[in-house]
Amino acid sequence: MTPSSSPAFLVSGVILAGGRATRMGGDDKGWVPLAGTPLIEHVLTRLRPQVDEVLINANRSQARYRQLAPVIGDAQADFQGPLAGMLAGLTAARHDWVLFVPCDGPALPRDLMARFRAAMTPQSELVVAHDGQHLQPVVALLHRALLPSLQLALAEGERKTGAWFARHRMTVVPFADAPDAFVNLNSPAELATYEARLLAGGDTP
Repeated sequence: MTPSSSPAFLVSGVILAGGRATRMGGDDKGWVPLAGTPLIEHVLTRLRPQVDEVLINANRSQARYRQLAPVIGDAQADFQGPLAGMLAGLTAARHDWVLFVPCDGPALPRDLMARFRAAMTPQSELVVAHDGQHLQPVVALLHRALLPSLQLALAEGERKTGAWFARHRMTVVPFADAPDAFVNLNSPAELATYEARLLAGGDTP
């Protein structure tokens, strides 16, 4: 498996919106508004120019999400976490390389895929972002050849994305120069704080 000798290989993008969002009071996180616009739309705006196909992994509000992009649900209905969404994405995507991002990341880097491409080597099985302090396991580029390994890991009960990544040849890409790039808005308080900072600075996500 290689990323191809050319940087022009095609990429599918999958937005992970399949979680329970318990810290957001159970609200469907993708539809929570930030500065008047749903989080999912902020993410779509940044992701679409970087990929050749967009899918949304969602286990509820599917008809509503389908107005934005094709929707895929998890194989199991019990909210097994990001790895289940990645399994669904790798299964449904048209292209061999699949870029996964979360639905609550409104500041997704506009050069994310370009930096991933630049960091890849012929040995890379997956590429994952690092914010300078922590790995960002739900911002990752995976090859379809990982599908059997992921199926096995889920069958064995693995639910930790980083633990499964560690089984494979992983390329880590630093984004320490973009401290807000992977802000995750997991609770109403985090959302309010981030929104206030944006509005105070006159910024848009």
